[in-house]
Amino acid sequence: MKLIIAYIQPHMLNDVKQELYKAEVYKISVTNAMGCGQQMGYHESYRGVDIEVNLLKKVRIEIGVNDNFVKPTVDAIIKGARTGEIGDGKIFLIPLEECIRIRTGETGSVAIG
Repeated sequence: MKLIIAYIQPHMLNDVKQELYKAEVYKISVTNAMGCGQQMGYHESYRGVDIEVNLLKKVRIEIGVNDNFVKPTVDAIIKGARTGEIGDGKIFLIPLEECIRIRTGETGSVAIG
């Protein structure tokens, strides 16, 4: 089992969700996030004062998957989020030690679904 964490551009979320649905991945968690990387931010003027904005809006997607769904899930995220420009995002794969379904008490790969 793996926990897949992806940071993507907010406007690409619908495309990523559609690609995940095509890959038969339906259970995701989405959170708004802010961060900086190679994009380096931008400058804007607020009431005549120059302000550097280096924390940009991103979307964090978390998906727990069984081992046979890791590659299709990663491929779907890449297909939906890639524009070829700096700032497309990152994907992290983390080993998932255990998963427990609260309602039934099921554990392991059965609990992920």
